[in-house]
Amino acid sequence: MQYQGVLKKMETEMGHPIQYYLALPADFIHMNAVMDRPLHLQMLGYQCLNCGLDRPIYRQGFCRSCFFDTPRAGEWIMHPERSRAHLGEEDRDLDFEKRMQLQPHIVYLANSSNVKVGVTRKAQVPTRWIDQGAHEAIEIVETPNRYLAGVAEVALKEHVSDKTNWRRMLTNQLEDVDLFAWRARLKPYLPEEVLPYFIEDTQETHLEFPVLRYPEKIKSLNLDKSPQYSGVLKGIKGQYLIFEDNTVFNIRGSEGYVVGITIG
Repeated sequence: MQYQGVLKKMETEMGHPIQYYLALPADFIHMNAVMDRPLHLQMLGYQCLNCGLDRPIYRQGFCRSCFFDTPRAGEWIMHPERSRAHLGEEDRDLDFEKRMQLQPHIVYLANSSNVKVGVTRKAQVPTRWIDQGAHEAIEIVETPNRYLAGVAEVALKEHVSDKTNWRRMLTNQLEDVDLFAWRARLKPYLPEEVLPYFIEDTQETHLEFPVLRYPEKIKSLNLDKSPQYSGVLKGIKGQYLIFEDNTVFNIRGSEGYVVGITIG
């Protein structure tokens, strides 16, 4: 079976295990169904996710020009505390920023390689946790906008990491932690303006990934350096494909790349 198209992050569906789907312009591949089968990847070019042109991808699926222009790559995305739509202040496109920023957001703890704090739109729960490869997560606060969630995150990351060690996550080096205890420990550090949004009654979400075998020593596939690759798919975790020879391929990190995919 042969497929071709521009890569975008895989779509996911909660299940035991999580179900993964790769959406291409003319095809929809259920990735769980091709587990334990050989895949061949070939880089064919680029297609910026904003302008659609064949230009080298700079970051987040965008060419360099679009990355510094499109509202989908605004600074507030990586730094929620810099959101300004609640003040009516525009960064790049106020209408877009209002739609994205002025909606409920969740500040959470997730455990993938270690305990980390993060922010996501409420509509993105549990997708955000799946994309990070977290095997468990718990909500802390639900705010009415992105700015307040960012304020909470900035305060909490003084006391807990806000980063995932992706290598530990992919080799399944899990820490056994009590997220409820972490949540209680961190509550006193929440800013006063955020405390009214603390979620009193919450529960842990547990996630199971479709992995037949975890890699022992990771080799990361970069299509710019290795435009062709073949391997047997052994697992999917986060947005990574895991192959039999310990190679891992970050689909999300390769958004905007046009590829040919052959499934044996």
